[in-house]
Amino acid sequence: MDSQNILLNEFDYAPFSEIKTEDYKPAILKAMELAREEIDEIVNSEEPPAFENTIEALEFSGQKLDRVTSIFFNINSAETNEEIQKIAQEVSPLLSEFKNDVILNKVLFKKIKTVFQEMDSLNLNTEQKTLLEKKYKAFTRNGANLPEEKQKELREIDKELSKLKLKFGENVLAETNRYELLVTDESRLAGLPESFKDEARSVAKSKEKEGWIFTLEYPSYIPFMKYAEDRELRKELSLAFGSRGFHNDELDNQENVLHIAKLRYKRAKLLGFDSHANFVLEERMAETPEKVDSFLKEMLEKAKPAAEREFKELENFAKDLDNIDHLEKWDSAYYAEKLKQKLFDLDDEKLKPYFKLENVIDGVFTVAKKLYGLNFKEVFDIDTYHPDVKTYKVTDEFDEYVALFYADFHPRPGKRDGAWMTIYKEQYVEKEKNERPHISIVCNFTKPTEKEPSLLTFNEVTTLFHEFGHALHGMLANTTYPSLSGANVYWDFVELPSQVLENWCYEKESLQLFAKHYKTGEPIPTEYIEKIKESANFLEGMATLRQLSFGMLDLSWHAIDPTKVENVKQHEAEAFEPTKLYPDVESNCMSTAFSHIFQGGYSAGYYSYKWAEVLDADTFEYFTEHGIFSKDIADKFRENILSKGGTEHPMELYKRFRGKEPKPDALLRRAGLISK
Repeated sequence: MDSQNILLNEFDYAPFSEIKTEDYKPAILKAMELAREEIDEIVNSEEPPAFENTIEALEFSGQKLDRVTSIFFNINSAETNEEIQKIAQEVSPLLSEFKNDVILNKVLFKKIKTVFQEMDSLNLNTEQKTLLEKKYKAFTRNGANLPEEKQKELREIDKELSKLKLKFGENVLAETNRYELLVTDESRLAGLPESFKDEARSVAKSKEKEGWIFTLEYPSYIPFMKYAEDRELRKELSLAFGSRGFHNDELDNQENVLHIAKLRYKRAKLLGFDSHANFVLEERMAETPEKVDSFLKEMLEKAKPAAEREFKELENFAKDLDNIDHLEKWDSAYYAEKLKQKLFDLDDEKLKPYFKLENVIDGVFTVAKKLYGLNFKEVFDIDTYHPDVKTYKVTDEFDEYVALFYADFHPRPGKRDGAWMTIYKEQYVEKEKNERPHISIVCNFTKPTEKEPSLLTFNEVTTLFHEFGHALHGMLANTTYPSLSGANVYWDFVELPSQVLENWCYEKESLQLFAKHYKTGEPIPTEYIEKIKESANFLEGMATLRQLSFGMLDLSWHAIDPTKVENVKQHEAEAFEPTKLYPDVESNCMSTAFSHIFQGGYSAGYYSYKWAEVLDADTFEYFTEHGIFSKDIADKFRENILSKGGTEHPMELYKRFRGKEPKPDALLRRAGLISK
């Protein structure tokens, strides 16, 4: 090992502060070399292929490469710079090539196939069978049975896709970072909360400018759109946000979108599938594009009448209030907030003082303790990649070590938008030792100012609970094999643990644990809790329609032959037509910044948010029948869902937990789209 390169030494916790940017590429190349040697050992073994010497050996090969790449690509998302992005562009095709070298290795595949064909006589347990099936499918689904010429073509496609997806994400980040709205006339900031203006002023100060700066980062963009009375400024910011990657310049993503969609289609056809969606959905609960399409249409049928009613109500309200003839996209959040205040006498500015970030963190920890017996202790001797990152040691009720938890809450120029959970080390069992996971959540919440701590909007509170639900899935993993551990489950099942935890944000019993005024320590008033609950379904039809529109756009790119699509904007407009409420904005395009499907792992899978909502509503109904902190139901959820990872088909796990298959009725009831 190269002792000069910290990444190649043995370590448990990621040694962030000791890593130099120039360490990454040599470490990845060396780790790849070591992984090749481990594969060669399996391939060259003269012993007859068996589960242990082939399937298990393959599962535990490349561990050094997995650790190094997980650190590198997580840093590329949370604390990147041009140098790191350049390395990502260089190593991604090499990693893609390495993956294909393994999957297209004829001797290795032959050995796997031999073990697979003997499965019934091997006396394997459920998890071992799942692992064997998964390994065999990973090879057959990715070209192991293709003739050499087509395998070569597949390699080229994969290499190209790895570069294009990175480029897409880099462009979105650069577009987000380069835009700023500088306002020098304070009268134009009417409606904006003082704390929000303070933050905008400190951003301007940090850039040595006079006035207030607003950006396209969510903690800046969302409150501005919600509260700014100046319609022209809302329009300006909205147009900037909606046109990311759509300026026909060096950061334009139109060609990347077309190229990615066409290459994915070409790859699917090469592998014998009708479309990229057919390829992806074979390994999902939904199974086929037809089933997803039918699910989205069924939801659309239920939601559209409500959405159209709500839109009309919003339009009439805006007309009465400000004589607005036609609602535009930049009016949506503003008038929705005004209407919400009128109907419920409730807004984020009233609620934020009760949601100090530190209190919400304590709250989610308390919920985890009451449900699963977990304890979180902040520790200060774990290395981090940025001073903002907090670290916690997680133990169970018997003081046994469960996991290491990283939390990174505030926006920075090197951090991509949104919120996500990620893993630095998987849970697995090797040589009878249960290796515990290192889990991280990354968010972009409002920063503290000189005058105030970080006070969260209610939406940010639910986001924190959502990502923490994913984190619990990772922390409570208890499987043998890393590739079946934690959140390594079917993509349309992965959102169940995250979405179900959001429900605790609406419950009095839960809110009273942590929602306390940051100055007085007074608990949140009961009337506010009732209003939070009451307003939970506010404009739910419109919100559902919006979510369905994203799922339909995703399917429009991935469930068809996109080779004849030439105009990204036109294609998108057609996909949005069934869900359209607002007039189209010619200069805007969502696809060119739709990172979930063109950079992340949600291609042909965006529907899974809505799909998992069906599971989560059904699950939470079960909790409410027995009490939201029912130990009995929490134990069943932990035992059958959180700890099992991908060791069995998710529907089997779900039925074992719930005693039956889920139906959409619980979701439709909760959303107020059908009567209770």
